[in-house]
Amino acid sequence: MKALTKGIIAFFLLLLAALCFFLFKGYDDPGSDTIQIDHWQITWTDRFDPQLSLDNLKSLKVWKDVKADDVIPEKPSGGMAQWSRFQLPELTDNSRILFIDKINASHVVVLIDGDRVYESKRLFNYAINNIVIPITAENSNQTVYIGSTSATYKIGLFAPIKIGDYQGLMKKFIRDNVPDLVLGSTLVFIAAIMLVCALFLKHVHIPMWFSLCGVIFSSGLLVLTYTSFVYWLFDFVIAGRLLMLLFDLALFSLLPALTYFFEQTFGSGYKGLIRRSRKVVFAYSILCALMLILNEISADLFNTLYTIITVQIMGYIMVAQFVILAGTLTINVYKGNKEAVILLAGFLIFAFLCVGELLWYFFNEGYYTLFLWKLGIIGFLGSLIIILSRRFVANHEQVVEYSKQLEMFNNELQRSEKMEIISELAASVAHEVRNPLQVTRGFLQLLVEKQQQADKVYLSMALEELDRASGIITDFLTFAKPEGGKITELNVLDEFIHIEGILVPLANLQGGKITTHIPKDLYVRGNSSKFKQAFINIIKNSIEALRGEGDIQIWGYEKDGHVVIHIKDNGEGMDDEVLARLGEPYFSNKTKGTGLGLMVTFRIIEVMDGEINFKSKKGAGTEAIIQFPSAN
Repeated sequence: MKALTKGIIAFFLLLLAALCFFLFKGYDDPGSDTIQIDHWQITWTDRFDPQLSLDNLKSLKVWKDVKADDVIPEKPSGGMAQWSRFQLPELTDNSRILFIDKINASHVVVLIDGDRVYESKRLFNYAINNIVIPITAENSNQTVYIGSTSATYKIGLFAPIKIGDYQGLMKKFIRDNVPDLVLGSTLVFIAAIMLVCALFLKHVHIPMWFSLCGVIFSSGLLVLTYTSFVYWLFDFVIAGRLLMLLFDLALFSLLPALTYFFEQTFGSGYKGLIRRSRKVVFAYSILCALMLILNEISADLFNTLYTIITVQIMGYIMVAQFVILAGTLTINVYKGNKEAVILLAGFLIFAFLCVGELLWYFFNEGYYTLFLWKLGIIGFLGSLIIILSRRFVANHEQVVEYSKQLEMFNNELQRSEKMEIISELAASVAHEVRNPLQVTRGFLQLLVEKQQQADKVYLSMALEELDRASGIITDFLTFAKPEGGKITELNVLDEFIHIEGILVPLANLQGGKITTHIPKDLYVRGNSSKFKQAFINIIKNSIEALRGEGDIQIWGYEKDGHVVIHIKDNGEGMDDEVLARLGEPYFSNKTKGTGLGLMVTFRIIEVMDGEINFKSKKGAGTEAIIQFPSAN
């Protein structure tokens, strides 16, 4: 969690640096001798005639002063054209250019003192022009006339005009627009790579992956096709019209892809609000696409209606959708969803910048160039990528966990098969072996009574070995049929009082001490003798592990419907290899051990629906944790 937090902080610091770059990239000095013209005069004509002579231009009346920072005058009525004029300053250098960064016009003509020096006529809807005109010292104090017309209400100059060195101004122009090209191209390239990578994904990841791919691809196209630089580079009909189509298609696909990503990440939302809004934006995007086709077929006959549907109404739909998605994120953040926190941070940056710029765009009636939304895209896509990365990491961790569980189940299956084989062997052999042992023991007891004292020692040793063999067979029978005996409700404290009475003398003999803390109200179901046998085996192992003075602590409690009993000693302990093999048949780390004691203990606890786990460290002791279903 700390690493994730540091990553998010580093990402947003990088985002802040990008913000500073975007905000101040246009304020570098292109040259100390650059002249900026921020005021001019305009007049309106009933129709646009690019062939007007200088005398006709001078005869035009009602010229109005306009400043770049003032409100841009609106076109009085449809079909009218605008003429602008301003006077060039005194020029002392022949390597100068007149640079017009932004002028709205589908058809524009520039005249200097009556000579036509530039003309451009676009047959597609993108009306922002960048104009570069070489000028010399001979043009000093001459009047520049700019005629412009457009099908939209936005027309004419709305940015300061620059006069300066060609290299300085062009470098600045290119430098200001290259980040857009790099950002847009990078996003499109990333989306293309993601499409190739989708071939190697599992089906469960594909919906979220494709929705994110759609968001990134649409964002990249929007960045690439919105900047006027690409239209300046490809200022011909087919390329310009294709760029406009790509921009509109990217705009239509961005919101559905974004909404679908939200639905895949956070579900359908409150009362299915995200799912329903996704259907609405999908349907509206299809409507916009159909209007696009209709407008293209009709050669812009429905351009006004198309603009209303795809610009004004689409803008308000985007604002409303951003509000819905932000509200959904806020609810998930309140519920403690970590992914929602990450996405909310990126989304708020994106939504705040986009909504703010859209409102400012409408407030300025379209005389505003949107650029902050590109920064919002960087922030938002960063949060999307972080979320997708978290999903892949979580899935990888889940696969690792499944692998561990599979290995554990496989080991348990092997152990069960071994136990089943031994159980069948014990059940079939134990009784047959036990009967002759008992007969042999009886005859040896009769011989002991009749033999000399010297021979009795050997016969007594034989009896002890027969009893030992009988005990091993008893363990076999217990392992083979642990369910035998009467099942009753056992008070754990009472059972351990009896166990203490048996084992405390043995512990004292070894120099150890047993401490028991068990409440009176712990109850389990099972057979009393088997219960005692299991815990006697465990505690005896702890006593033998003390190797001198030491403590054995026993305590119990009830948790989540289970009685949990801990047996902890500070004996010699075990390493991981020995710990992993506990309970295996015939495995023991004691010199004369057979491994049957723990094997029987495991089987008794298993029959009582219990679980046993060991924690141990070499030289630091061992702790056994046993839990049974509570009988309460």
